[in-house]
Amino acid sequence: KQILVLGLDGAGKTSILHSLATNHVKRSVAPTEGFNAICINTGESQMEFLEIGGSESLRSYWKMYLPKVLLLVYVVDSADHARLPMAKQLLHQLIQNNSTLPVVVLANKQDLEGAYCITDIHDALALSDIGDERKMFLIGTHVAEDGSEISSSMKDAKELIGTLVLETQ
Repeated sequence: KQILVLGLDGAGKTSILHSLATNHVKRSVAPTEGFNAICINTGESQMEFLEIGGSESLRSYWKMYLPKVLLLVYVVDSADHARLPMAKQLLHQLIQNNSTLPVVVLANKQDLEGAYCITDIHDALALSDIGDERKMFLIGTHVAEDGSEISSSMKDAKELIGTLVLETQ
């Protein structure tokens, strides 16, 4: 069972996955053209992440993988205000037919100037419209400079994802 990592191109999905896997920052500048799979071992479990690129040509694959996953991690660029409506629309389309799938939204790039704070991201994505039946989490993250240790918010995200995976297995 996998954890699906989705979001628009440029949101920081690959950088987040590298950081979660290694506990060190490695920024990725090349967009994922296709799929990227990473296994992360924690003390309690092994988590298999599948990232699908966020370019328009790859979004058609997103729905195919949803029924097979334990958890959806949806990454948004907090500083890309113009594309938040598109990110919202895609998220709502993805989960409308799956009312029990847990969702972790990572509001990435919180360190950038002009980045929306968590409450603004919550509103921009209309997360309160998604329903009370589902486990839904929103965490602000950022990937700092290369080589440094991951931020406490990234550690929190990793811990939360690990806990959710254990609960849903």
